[in-house]
Amino acid sequence: MSPLLLVLLVAALFKSSHASELISREKGRVDAGGNRVWYDAKLFGIEGKGWLDTESDYDRLPLKAKDRVRKPVWELGQCSSGMQIRFATTARDLHVRWKLTKNVLAMPHMPATGVSGIDLYYKDQKGHFRFHGNGRPTEITNTASFQLPDSEEYLLYLPLYNGVNLVEFGIPTGERLSKFSPPSMSRSIVFYGTSITQGGCASRPGMATSSIVSRALNVQAINLGFSGNGKMEPEIADLLSDLNPAIYILDCMWNMEPEMVSDRVEPFIKKLRQTRPLTPILLVEGSDMNNLPTSKGEILRAIYEKISLEGDVNLHYLSNSGMLGLDGEGTVDSVHFNDLGMIRQAALFIKCLKPILEEQKLRSADSLQDN
Repeated sequence: MSPLLLVLLVAALFKSSHASELISREKGRVDAGGNRVWYDAKLFGIEGKGWLDTESDYDRLPLKAKDRVRKPVWELGQCSSGMQIRFATTARDLHVRWKLTKNVLAMPHMPATGVSGIDLYYKDQKGHFRFHGNGRPTEITNTASFQLPDSEEYLLYLPLYNGVNLVEFGIPTGERLSKFSPPSMSRSIVFYGTSITQGGCASRPGMATSSIVSRALNVQAINLGFSGNGKMEPEIADLLSDLNPAIYILDCMWNMEPEMVSDRVEPFIKKLRQTRPLTPILLVEGSDMNNLPTSKGEILRAIYEKISLEGDVNLHYLSNSGMLGLDGEGTVDSVHFNDLGMIRQAALFIKCLKPILEEQKLRSADSLQDN
């Protein structure tokens, strides 16, 4: 196969599949005044879900996990962190209604816009997604209105630390909404980790690290951050094995004591390897305000080196060096990231992930060539 043909094949394989499909008017509900039609967001597909068989439509864990994982993990799995709705519309006047599952709208160190709000992005003429506006929650059921810029594609991000049981789009009668074919799960990135992974304490959902990485690399991100509960338990490894992503990112150091790192990391990786022997795994050392290796990081690096010497060439390691910058401005409390910290962490992730994803593209192309 010629080099040019190989490049074209790779591009065809991994380009974003964004063919839109018109939503039938009959699937909408006309409001009492007859001026606006409301559509359930489930009609458009929910991106950022690893499993379809969930107890609630916007849960992050499958129903089978309910009796397998600890109660706090299950409850945190009911937060909609990382989920987004991709759509197109002819309307320039959009209303979004969302109903939350909890009445705790904010936290002392994280605003309601991040905990319980929604974020709207649009694709500009250069193909980049840009923030347009957010929905600011004031009660359980909220409605936000947006005057949309001209765009062929929009993204709506859902709350990071609250759950939703209803999301609706309302557009003027006579306008149309379209959905997009879902991204391939084989081009997804699975983030497993702590409160920082879940999005604490971004000011809004689109500023969580997983959301930034997803937009930059044009991949679907599955956010499995569980605040205070990213502890590398074997039950979670079993669940992650259900998924078939481009890469797993394991970022659990803040929730693990040194003894836990020593005891759990290697068995967790080897359990994943039983089902996903070749899927890249990225071990993240974890943030530190001084950008220095931590005692837990040193244990983690030793485990990485041991498994790598045993022949696992798809295991990768990301140091915390430079993750938060040198000015001390990346957190809200010396632990949880603010927007600046999320941007800096995402930049480090993107730099690390790009060559891993590119190598996978070439491998897939070579496999097709051999066949």
